[in-house]
Parts: sequence; structure tokens; C-alpha cells
Amino acid sequence: MADSKSLEKFPVDGTLLQVLPRAGASLKNPDVSLPTLRSDSNGYFIEMQVETASPEESEVALTRRIPLENLSSDEWEELQHQYHLADFQSCIKEGLSKGVEKIQDRKVQRLLMALLSFLNPRQVAIVLYLYKAASEQNNGPRVCFRSNELLESLGYKRTRDGGFSSKLRSQLNRDLVALHRTELVFAKSLRKGKNIGAKVMIKNILRINDYEIDNVPRNFDLATAADYTSGLADAYTITLEFYDSSTKNGDYVLFPNNLDLSQKLGSNAKNNYKSKLLMYLVSRMKWDKLGDGNYLHISKQCLFKNLELLGSNASRNNQIFWRTIEELKQENYLLEAMELPGKGRNVTIQLKINPEMISNCN
Repeated sequence: MADSKSLEKFPVDGTLLQVLPRAGASLKNPDVSLPTLRSDSNGYFIEMQVETASPEESEVALTRRIPLENLSSDEWEELQHQYHLADFQSCIKEGLSKGVEKIQDRKVQRLLMALLSFLNPRQVAIVLYLYKAASEQNNGPRVCFRSNELLESLGYKRTRDGGFSSKLRSQLNRDLVALHRTELVFAKSLRKGKNIGAKVMIKNILRINDYEIDNVPRNFDLATAADYTSGLADAYTITLEFYDSSTKNGDYVLFPNNLDLSQKLGSNAKNNYKSKLLMYLVSRMKWDKLGDGNYLHISKQCLFKNLELLGSNASRNNQIFWRTIEELKQENYLLEAMELPGKGRNVTIQLKINPEMISNCN
């Protein structure tokens, strides 16, 4: 799939990259609706919708949802009661933990947290690690990995005994289960003769096939740990559900093998603006295609929205934005970035992508 010039890069599925930034939009994004509970003939769901506000900015509408399996009618009623204890305004203003602290059922609390924080930059780093592993293992969409190796790639430090803290281990298992459980529902245009229709897709980022425990007996269950307790399996085998389209259609983006996946210790994953901006630019490369000279032209308003620089402090937002641009320039992902003349909300940012770092293939 990759030529000799691409041996130091790994491919990531194009369809996944198209929807990734929208799939990870938080409650602060004006296009995102509050989580809702829904039941239909297919079962029970907790879900969030991301609407299309600016078709001209290549934004896709989608729903992210977690199916709730094996619920009785009494459990459904109790779930609705617990849901109404959530304070979503507090989630926006004071943080997710504050907004769900009144929910007594720990499973409901964690399900809401998983949906609200889905595809944050830490989880995106996990997904990129798995696509890189898929390229190295050359076993199609099926990937086997050791948990400690993934934690090390995320930049976390080992404890004196050579392992990792229980907090980090538990967080990784919850991240993997969230990527396994959460479905993305979105439409792709589909040409049928002279007509343009739509193909509705329902996909998970990944599926956990099995996991391994090194020392038995050890009381660990994947779902129980994610919902109620803590812990992490020592190894996992997963399937990347978006992978097939890249191999069949040659629709992918090549990332450098030395891509920095490390997380800043002590900082909130949602504030990783560098990762957010890079993934959004890659998404636009798939939707818009690069113009002559590898340029993208994106409205400043749209960039700020997708970076979630939505506060009233315009000076601070502007400072964060240009500091993030400089970080991507220093790492050679961007060669140029400049603000083109415009008035008010019509300001456009011109960005030149470095094809030696990230390249579009389709």
C-alpha cells in the first residue's frame, strides 16, 4: 500500500480522519446537542448529536452513541432518573466530573463521562498508536499490543517496580472500552446513476476481540473495570473497524513513524491544542483536498470553533491559536501560516502543509 518513499510513515484511514474532529467535539462546541436517552426497536441508547452548521466549511453531521444492552423496563426507568441528576451546564463551566457528581450509579456516571469525553486528544493518540502498530504487524485491521508499551508511547513514566500507576492503567482500560463501545452514525454521499444518494454508516473506532492477564488468578473483567472498579489487562487484541476502506480504496493519510504521541503530565487532555489542530487540518485535507502548493484556506472562526477557543477573551484565544500554529511549524507539519485580509468573521487563515510530514493518498 505504501511506496518506497513512504516506508518511514504509516497510513491512517481517510474516512476515519474525515469524521474524527467532529466525532470528538465536546459540549462546548455550538454544534453539539446535549446527551439524550433514546429507545427504539433496536434497543436503548445514550447519544449525542453533532449538527452541520457550516456546509461550506466541510463539516459533517453525525451521532455518537453507546448502546445499552440487556436493560429491563425497570432499569430503563432508573437510568432516566439518574440521567436527570446530571448538570450539563456544570460540565461546560466547571468540568465533567463536577457535572456528573450527583449521579449515584457509578456505571451511569462513567457511561456519561465516556460519551462526553469521547475522542479527546489522549484517545486520538491511542488510535494513532494502533494504526502505526497495524502497519508494523502487517496483519490487516487486527492488532495485538501490550498495555505497558502503549502507556510508554503515551509518554507516561514507570513506577519503581517497572509498571505504571493504577490511575493510568485504569484510565487506559476505560479509554479502550469507550473506543470499543461507542458507535458513530454518519452519512456518506453515494452516486447511483445520475442521482446522488447517501450511505448511512454505523461504525466503532475499534473492537476488542480478546485480552490477556499475565498472572492468574487475578480478578479482572473488562466491562466491570470500565464501569465500576479499576484495572487493565496486560495485552489486548483489537480490530480497527475503519481500516478496510483504506486498503480497498487507497484512501488514507500517511503520518510519520516518529509522530509524537506523548501526553503532557498534569495537564487535561482536552487542552492539547496541538493535537486538535493537527487532526483538524488532516480532516480538511480529506474533505477539501489540498490546493496548489499544498495550501488549505479555512475561516478563522471555524478554526477557533474546532479548537474550542470559544471564550469571550479574544486576546487569549488568539494567543493560544498562534502559539499552536508555531508548535506545528516547529515540528515541520506546517511550512507557512498567515491571516488573509478580511473583515469581522470573514477572516481566512492560509496554511501550507508540509507533504514530507503528512501526505494525502486517494
